[in-house]
Amino acid sequence: MKENDFQEPYRDLMGDIIKKHKKEGGMDNLPGKGKPLNPDYFSGDTFQHFQRIAKDAGYKPHWLNLQQEIREDVLLLADFYEANVTVNIEERLKEINLKVFKYNRLCPPPMQKGPVSMDTIQNVLNKRN
Repeated sequence: MKENDFQEPYRDLMGDIIKKHKKEGGMDNLPGKGKPLNPDYFSGDTFQHFQRIAKDAGYKPHWLNLQQEIREDVLLLADFYEANVTVNIEERLKEINLKVFKYNRLCPPPMQKGPVSMDTIQNVLNKRN
């Protein structure tokens, strides 16, 4: 006997779920049903299609949310430093840098950032003044 004789048949789990949902009437009243698709969805590659559709639906990638959190944390830390509140600054820098590390794993490579240091905080304060 060949090794291929014992392989299970291919199962399309997502396809089965969609077919079941369709049989139950879950696809009957979808918004935009029967309307033509925007021709822009047919230009470019599949990933670009996904990004465009996700953007139109209001989806924001997690790395963009992290980017905003990091920016807010750095500004807050700069405010604390400017007000001479230096308690736990090193600990706060470590927390911010953990977010930066996570951000760098998720974002496109050209957008990766270096770690935040006290020099970064000082630069933020210099830009304000």
